[in-house]
Amino acid sequence: MNPEIVLYHPKSNASAKRILPMSVLALGAVLENRFPYEIVDGNCVRDPLAEIRRSVREGANVLAVTVMPGPQLLQAVPHCRALKREFPGLIVVWGGYFPTQHSTACLSSPEIDFVVRGHGELVFLHLLQCLERNGDYHGLGGLSCRDGTGRMLENPLAPIPHPEDLPPYPYHRVDMERYVRKTFLGSRTLQHHSSYGCPFLCNFCAVVNMVSGRWLPQSAETVAGITQLYVRRWRVNAIEFCDNNFFTHEARVAEIAERVAPLGISWWGEARVDTLLKYSDETWRLMRKSGLKMVFMGAESASPEVLNRMDKGGTLTPDKTLEMAAVARKYGVVPEFSFVLGNPPEPEADVRDTLEFVRKLKKINPVSEIILYTYSPVPLSGNLYDAALARGFAFPENLDDWVGAQWAEFSQRRGAGVPWLSEGLRMQIRNFERVLNAYYPTSTDFRLTPLWRDVLRAASAWRYHLRCYDFPLELRVLQKLIRYQRPETSGF
Repeated sequence: MNPEIVLYHPKSNASAKRILPMSVLALGAVLENRFPYEIVDGNCVRDPLAEIRRSVREGANVLAVTVMPGPQLLQAVPHCRALKREFPGLIVVWGGYFPTQHSTACLSSPEIDFVVRGHGELVFLHLLQCLERNGDYHGLGGLSCRDGTGRMLENPLAPIPHPEDLPPYPYHRVDMERYVRKTFLGSRTLQHHSSYGCPFLCNFCAVVNMVSGRWLPQSAETVAGITQLYVRRWRVNAIEFCDNNFFTHEARVAEIAERVAPLGISWWGEARVDTLLKYSDETWRLMRKSGLKMVFMGAESASPEVLNRMDKGGTLTPDKTLEMAAVARKYGVVPEFSFVLGNPPEPEADVRDTLEFVRKLKKINPVSEIILYTYSPVPLSGNLYDAALARGFAFPENLDDWVGAQWAEFSQRRGAGVPWLSEGLRMQIRNFERVLNAYYPTSTDFRLTPLWRDVLRAASAWRYHLRCYDFPLELRVLQKLIRYQRPETSGF
């Protein structure tokens, strides 16, 4: 066959935000000048299913879908089913975080022909080359599929290519201006992914299944060159570096900061608390001078014991998170701390202690952004996952269950579908979050006027000071009225 490909990026959020579809751009980069392809972005196209249908009628015979848990999964499943019914010969390939973790559930559905696990660009390219020459693809590393008898084959992950060895994104294949948007960082913001993987093995994190502790970065020169391209061609004044761990190597970060400082941009990235605490004062000053405005960090828990069960203990402690809040305040950088609450085997104590810890954190640095998740297992052996299994947790075995209401909410890490987290405890977290977000309105929602910030703070002050979080109906009405956006949804 002669493969002609549609690269489909399903809608990844419920709002109208348009985030640069880097996953399909990465696929397009290795296909460029090899196979004909087009990109369909569900965040930009009113009816992506109609666009894919048109392409298939015009000759496309392979549909590659990037799938994250949550909104993308909810769109990918019905769309692939509809297309497969109408075009039985269409080859459907899924890749991304969800298929990597749940390949068996994916291949239990006949509308999916292949699953690419892990780093997928070169695996997908090799699959297409096999299909082109009618070759045997069954042994491809990183590929899962069914054999002629319907039995599932799951090959070991393929080697991860170094980002410096991969071709640049084919930006000309999308309307870049559609992705430039206003954020807390700046009036013209774009995203870039400058490294792959993470060297740490936190056992609640889906990245571990993808890379097993490997971290491969673009050079500082390459990152600075792409930043200059963004500024020159699309007049960008802010960049979100969407790496799993941008700050892994201090010397690289310092060189990037030095190279981009003359551009006058603002920027954001993800880090570990304990990593940044090792940075020198000189590097901190250089990062701030270069435009570093906010850093996302996983604080995770107020309990050293829980951190140990997460495989984050030893180098990360609650005291270090408090120290990090003070360091960020010193340099005028907004720290964005995420917490994973309700961890087994003692979710009640974990929630109680962490909520109190958040209050302590806010005293040290009031502008700290706080993001509260509830523990959602990933299929990775370790203390947390083993404790979840012991409490009766089990993943769905088919896509029909995954797209049901309970598991759709589970995918958003909001606490549904886990047997150790009662509805009352889940509501306690959400109520605290509502009071906290009113008393300390996020700085990432640039639509909030000073007046509305004052109104929210005044309305929530008595609740926050008295620790009265139950039934904050008045705050719910206020936040709905002003369309308040939590920090995890307002920008990044």
